Amino acid sequence: MIYIFLAFTLCTGIQKTLAGSSKRVTETNILDIGGIFPIKGKGGWQGGQACQPAAEMALKDVNKRTDILPGYTLRMHSNDSQCEPGLAALVMYDLIYNNPKKLMLLAGCSTVCTTVAETAKVWNLNVCICSEEGYIDVMVSVGSAVVALVIVLQKRTEPNSGIVFIEYQLFVELCYGASSPALSDRQRFPYLFRTHPSATVHNPTRVELLLKYGWSRIAILQQAEEVFISTVEDLESRCKARNIEIITRQSFLSDPADAVKNLKRHDARIVFGWYEDDWFTNMVNDTTCTLEQLKIAAEGHITTEAVMWNEDRDQKTISGMSANEFEHRLKDALEEAGYPVKENRRPEGYQEAPLAYDAIWAVALALNKSMAILENKNLSLKHFTYKHKEIRSEIYRAMNSTEFLGISGKVAFSSQGDRIAKTQVEQLINGSYVILGYHNTENNTFDKDWKNAHWIHGKIPQDRTTIQSELRTLNVPLFIGMWVISLIGIIIAIGLILFNVCNQHRRVIQFSHPVCNTIMLIGVIICLASVILLGLDGQLISPEMYAYICQGRAWLLSIGFTLGYGAMFSKVWRVHKLTTKTKNTVKYKKMQPWKLYSMVAALLIIDLILLSVWQIYDPLQRSIQIFPLELPATTEYDIKIRPELEHCESNNHSVWLGIILGYKGVVLAFGLFLAYETRSIKVKQINDSRYVGMSIYNVVVLCVITTPVTMIIASQQDASFAFIALSIIFCCFLSMALIFVPKVIEVIQHPLDKAESKYNPDYGLSKEEEDKYHKLLAENEELSKLIKLKEDKILLLRLKLKEKEASSGPIKVDNQTTNTLTVNKVDNLIVADFITGEGTSDSAYGGGTQTRSSRASISDIEFSEPYL
Repeated sequence: MIYIFLAFTLCTGIQKTLAGSSKRVTETNILDIGGIFPIKGKGGWQGGQACQPAAEMALKDVNKRTDILPGYTLRMHSNDSQCEPGLAALVMYDLIYNNPKKLMLLAGCSTVCTTVAETAKVWNLNVCICSEEGYIDVMVSVGSAVVALVIVLQKRTEPNSGIVFIEYQLFVELCYGASSPALSDRQRFPYLFRTHPSATVHNPTRVELLLKYGWSRIAILQQAEEVFISTVEDLESRCKARNIEIITRQSFLSDPADAVKNLKRHDARIVFGWYEDDWFTNMVNDTTCTLEQLKIAAEGHITTEAVMWNEDRDQKTISGMSANEFEHRLKDALEEAGYPVKENRRPEGYQEAPLAYDAIWAVALALNKSMAILENKNLSLKHFTYKHKEIRSEIYRAMNSTEFLGISGKVAFSSQGDRIAKTQVEQLINGSYVILGYHNTENNTFDKDWKNAHWIHGKIPQDRTTIQSELRTLNVPLFIGMWVISLIGIIIAIGLILFNVCNQHRRVIQFSHPVCNTIMLIGVIICLASVILLGLDGQLISPEMYAYICQGRAWLLSIGFTLGYGAMFSKVWRVHKLTTKTKNTVKYKKMQPWKLYSMVAALLIIDLILLSVWQIYDPLQRSIQIFPLELPATTEYDIKIRPELEHCESNNHSVWLGIILGYKGVVLAFGLFLAYETRSIKVKQINDSRYVGMSIYNVVVLCVITTPVTMIIASQQDASFAFIALSIIFCCFLSMALIFVPKVIEVIQHPLDKAESKYNPDYGLSKEEEDKYHKLLAENEELSKLIKLKEDKILLLRLKLKEKEASSGPIKVDNQTTNTLTVNKVDNLIVADFITGEGTSDSAYGGGTQTRSSRASISDIEFSEPYL
């Protein structure tokens, strides 16, 4: 479509150029310029409604001056572009290819100015006329997308060929209503000037405002057009250089609803947009909000505008008028044009009207300056043609150096052809815009007479929702209660240690291994002390100290558990070992206490090794768990609460926790097994083994329940602390009660132990006597075994006697028969006679001699059962 339009315009233009060449211009004192004004379009900026009357007013004022363009009259030929690039190209074509020649062009609307100025950058243009009928083939190759092509054509015929070449010449263009930053590119637009400041002139002011009010987090809302895209890119680079964060950049084609939702989702508070004056009052028909609601929502917002009216409204300018006088004349002109300005209904472009007025003055002054230079070269502005590069260059240089005080303020151009201008900062206060001050873009400073902004709630708005970190800490009554109970338990444990030491001579204490009991009580004290450390959090200690508290908790709880549970475990293990031997292998051997202590020591050494390695290579540190944002209890403006909870963790926390819990779990499981195996056994050497087993049951069950539950409720600080603390306290108190309450009751009810009673023959036995007693018990056991052997022999002798009686009959002595005397005729041995209950006597037969006793070898004598 672009090429079709291009071919059509070129064909038509060539025909008009050839037809117009036969006319002769007779007006020798008129200098013509072209004007393109957007007036009656339905979209875009229709600023020509006010700018065209202002430009015509400037023409009248310039032509009245005899010191400007003496002997010449400036005339403008204009038409409506409706802010449409395609229509603007056609309008400009008509202006250029219809006589008289135009020295310069004025244009408004960024898209139109871009189209017009694009003619300055065209490559490899060849237009060939292939036949005399006027049919033309057009081949265009451009460096960038060609929206329209408007150039000055000159006919030239190549000698000795039938080809007609069209040459082109460029001209100077001045824009009064274009702010697109893309127009600052001198590579694309080398002959463009504009009295309207570039949109990027706001960006230094915006950045300084951000820094002035302490805003470092912004969002950008833009329409997907080149002018806004270029402006935003410049703003982003400036913000990045000043460490200002752009959280999001939302663009839209026509409906910004989704983009605004995204802004809200990103919690954007400082939003940059580009709106016309009173933009919020024009939205009543497009929204469900009322006008009052829109005014409340827009109250306090800040706008930045390029200075389009002189700061001093009463200061006389180059035209001899002040800004106020100009405004009165403009209103009258607009009333004559049919715009109801007196009813406070201003046409579009009213704010930019001074720019159009000053644009005519800039053209007049540039042409006036170039006149004197051209006269020195025997040239005149009337010699201007579209091919005359020298005249064009002089006009360009004159325009580049033009500087004057106009209705819009100081008018000057940068090397990019941009207007050098101040920006004014306004704020909507009570429904009306109030100027806060001005920002000088040349030295990047605000004016000294800067007014203070008026803010809702009396404070500067925040650039983000203030996130206040709130540390979740333990409930004070809860941890104080647990501390008190733990301290009571520690005092009780210390009292039981004293009881254990003071009554260690009592048999009820001796046979329960008092040293093991003391070790267990020390473990209980350490475990209860860990409860106190568990209650220390951020409300009582600093974050730096918390890491040490974390490590202390691990050490105390692990060592306390090992000492308390290990002492009970060693007892039940010893009971199990004693009761699993067969009777034939049981021999009395005194219990060796060091074996019990060595088992506790072994468990403790394992603990120390694991904890030391953990401490050295991956120590516990303070970590923070962050919860979703919450609304504060009070309705304070723009504040949300970010709950945080302290935890003790290391880099490989799960690994270390798994090792510790795995090791402790094995000991717990083995202890539970031993306690179950010895549940109904009572051993004199360990008289409290059943109570120890019950304590082990208690510890195992609570550990199995507490460990997974505390992992699940770890994010609930009060519940987690209460559960862990109560589990430790319950284990410790129940273990002390099971093991020591029976002993305390026994000692209270029996002040003197059986070993100390007067009915006890062992009363007052010393240590040596006690050892002698145990030796006698061992000797008695050996004698019992010997008796058992003798009984077996007696049984064998009875069987032999019965056999002999059955074979030979009874033996008679003194007419009496005896069953207890046997004579071995073979060996002729003498055997002891029966011993009666009245006395003892020995009798024998042999040689007719009777003696009281007789000797025989052990092998020759067999004892009767009554004798033994």
